[in-house]
Amino acid sequence: MIKRTPSGLPEEIIYCSECNLSNQNPTSTNEYFHTADTVQDTVDFDENNICAACNFNKLKWNQTINWEEREEELIELCNQYRKNDGSYDCLVGGSGGKDSVYQSHILKYKYKMNPLTITWAPHLYTDIGFQNFQNWLHVGGFDNYLYTPNGKIHRLLTRNAFKNLCHPFQPFIMGQKTLAVKMANKFNIPLIFDGEMPGEYGRKVSHKVNQYNSVQNKKFHSQVGFSTDVLDGKDFLDTYLGGVPVREYLDEGIPLVELKSYAPLETSILEKKPIEVHYLGYYLRWIPQECYYYAVEHTNFEANPERTEGTYSKYNSIDDKTDGFFYYTRYIKFGIGRAMLDSAQEIRNSHITKEEGLALIEKFDGEFPKKYQDIFLRYINMDIDEFNDICDNFRPKHIWEKENNLWKLKISPSEFFKTKKN
Repeated sequence: MIKRTPSGLPEEIIYCSECNLSNQNPTSTNEYFHTADTVQDTVDFDENNICAACNFNKLKWNQTINWEEREEELIELCNQYRKNDGSYDCLVGGSGGKDSVYQSHILKYKYKMNPLTITWAPHLYTDIGFQNFQNWLHVGGFDNYLYTPNGKIHRLLTRNAFKNLCHPFQPFIMGQKTLAVKMANKFNIPLIFDGEMPGEYGRKVSHKVNQYNSVQNKKFHSQVGFSTDVLDGKDFLDTYLGGVPVREYLDEGIPLVELKSYAPLETSILEKKPIEVHYLGYYLRWIPQECYYYAVEHTNFEANPERTEGTYSKYNSIDDKTDGFFYYTRYIKFGIGRAMLDSAQEIRNSHITKEEGLALIEKFDGEFPKKYQDIFLRYINMDIDEFNDICDNFRPKHIWEKENNLWKLKISPSEFFKTKKN
């Protein structure tokens, strides 16, 4: 039995013996009921201290999955839904990053589908992010709906999400999750494609599950071992946005219509007009680095000219100036930085070694995102002292300690493995 803190994190910190990922890594949270008291689920580790993400990824390479058969399933699925009357037959959401480019482009040009692409606008587009978005549409050749939520409300929710949850990206995530189904319903598109399987990151889903149900069916989600954000039969008014009850916003005079962008589509609508959501990564072997090369070749996708703060990578999550603060706050809450996540992924796909990953973590993990500091702090109407105070309040005591008046991890990956050797 794993002993856990009141927040759900394992009391004993261990790191994956293959990819260096910490056992503090969260798997999922229902954002509609996310408060400061939420009990967090975390990635599973087996008896050999190997994380679920590593074990899932092995299935991509060890002959468990017959990829030729999987592609035949994809072709059959596309044949079932393909339309020849000029209307859209599937939908792909994204911002024009490497993953959405790969999904939409290969579906259109290899499998002859006619996807509608949709985008929930980033909080604060980076220059290179917006250029890649434009290239996605103009070089790649796609129709797109760009949805930009009420900027005043989005800003308020972002500030609240950071203050109450240390989670500045929550409003973006909620909108991103809800928009695809809403737009598919609007345009009578019965098929949505998502990217990689969630099991690739340690979420509890079988490699045999090719889709999830867009109808908020709790029984279904329980059966497949994967849960989307559901209302659990409750009214949207009884949920939370940015850790604040929706009813509280209404009491403050904010009209409900200005908050509905963040709510899921009504279950009753989806029951009348079902929409299937399939993982493209179930049918095609998903390799993030290959998605990058594909996007460069087919839409002139550009990486940052310099490495991204907090990691060594130049092409992951580069479209939003808020990205760095999302990863930094994860480091605060879980002791898991951007370099750990990036290197773990590349270790699993045999692009770097475990030892190289440890060195990269040691060098870059937890680096503060200074580049957009002033812009982001103005956006949430906060100074750096208040920002740091809030972060410090979210540091779990079993993960962090102060040494010479500076915060440090009680046990880093390098220290952990050094102790194990001794």
